[in-house]
Amino acid sequence: MPDQAILVRTFVDLADNLVDDFDVVDLLSLLADRSVAALDVAAAGVMLAAPSGALQVVASSSDAMRTLELFELQADEGPCVDAYRSGEPVVNIDLAAAAARWPSFAPRAVRGGFASVHSLPMRHRKRTLGAVNLLRSEATPLADDDVHAAQALADIATIAIVQHQLAIDARILNDQLAAALNSRVVIEQAKGKIAQSAHLDMDQAFQSLRAHARNHNLRLAELAGRIADGTIDPRSIASPRPAGGASRPS
Repeated sequence: MPDQAILVRTFVDLADNLVDDFDVVDLLSLLADRSVAALDVAAAGVMLAAPSGALQVVASSSDAMRTLELFELQADEGPCVDAYRSGEPVVNIDLAAAAARWPSFAPRAVRGGFASVHSLPMRHRKRTLGAVNLLRSEATPLADDDVHAAQALADIATIAIVQHQLAIDARILNDQLAAALNSRVVIEQAKGKIAQSAHLDMDQAFQSLRAHARNHNLRLAELAGRIADGTIDPRSIASPRPAGGASRPS
C-alpha cells in the first residue's frame, strides 16, 4: 500500500506548480524522490522528451538509477522508451524473463539488483511528454493501488508542465525545455565538485545542491552554473557525510 501521508504531501507540492513559476528539473526530481518514498519501489527516474522528440534523463532518485536510464537510452530499448512511444503503461515486467523483449536493458537492470520494472507515460490527451520509470528489487507484482498512485503522480506533474507551456509562446517553450535538459550537464559538474569537496557520494551532493537552491530561492541550474564556473565555493553549500555512511534521499 502506498504511504498516504507522503502521497498527500506530494500531491500538494506538485499542485503548487499549477499556479506558480517552477523549475522543471526540481519538479521532476521531487516526483522521482517521492515515488520511492511513497510507493513500494526501490528506485525511480523521469525521462522527458526534448523539442526534437528524443528522450533525455531529467531526474533520478539515485545516481545508480540515472546510470541505468542513460544505458536504456543508449540501447534504445527498455520500459521508459516503450511507455513513451506507445503512450501506454508498461507494468509488472519480470526482468529475469524480459531478455527477449529488452536484450540489453533487462540483463543490465538485473545486474544492478532490480527484479521488476514499471513505466508510466507522462501523457496529456494525445501528447506524451515523457515517462516515469519505477524499479523494484522483488519480482512480485506491484499492487494496483501503487500503480494507480504512481500514474496519478505522473499525471499531475504532466499537467503542471502543460499548464506552464500554455502560458508561454511555443518558441520560448522549446527553448526552455531544451535549457532544462541541457542544465543537467552543468548540474552533474556541480555535483561532482560538491562530492569531491565534502567527501559525499553523488546522491548526497545533489541533495545538498537542491537544499541550498531552495533555501536561497535560486534555480538549480543557476546555482550549479555558479559552482561549475567557480563563482561559488562548493564547500560553502555541502554538508559533511553523516557518521555511519550515506543516508537515503527523502
